[in-house]
Amino acid sequence: MRPLWIKAAAILAAIWLVAGGAIFWARSNKVTPETLSRQLETVQLEGQPAEVRGKALEKVADQLNRLSYEDRREVRMSRKVDRFFRTLSPPEQERFLDRTLPTGFKQMMEALNKMERPKRQQFVNKTLKDMQEREGEDRQRGPEEEASAQKIIEQGFKSFYSEASAETKLDVAPLIEAMQKNLQSLR
Repeated sequence: MRPLWIKAAAILAAIWLVAGGAIFWARSNKVTPETLSRQLETVQLEGQPAEVRGKALEKVADQLNRLSYEDRREVRMSRKVDRFFRTLSPPEQERFLDRTLPTGFKQMMEALNKMERPKRQQFVNKTLKDMQEREGEDRQRGPEEEASAQKIIEQGFKSFYSEASAETKLDVAPLIEAMQKNLQSLR
């Protein structure tokens, strides 16, 4: 008969192995800006059947939605998602936006709601300044780009009105007004 301490050590070792395996698996499946960037660099949609394109679209959308707001912003600034988006057909672009916009805008509203008021006002002022600097740029868009831009705007306003706190709505009101003026002038 084996001593009790050998059985206890074997059970403890088994528990540590399972826990270590679970931690390794969780870390390897965690989405980071780097893992998403690598995924975007390896995706080749050209000439692929619709099923393969759809799976790739879903995978990228799921990974993007699993990122935190800050990580998502980092990926957005790298413009790699933009390059991926432009390789999609118009119906695929619409599907991608349907899958990613609600999560992205919800995260943005949560971040704005959590910001201290002075920092939020600084964000609004910087954004207004950026908009004014780009005001003279006349960028022509095709019908597909226009439809995507309209979808983004609509989802943004919908999220703003449903997710933003009263204080955030008050602070961001000048930005919303400026955006509405820009939209009216484009029509």
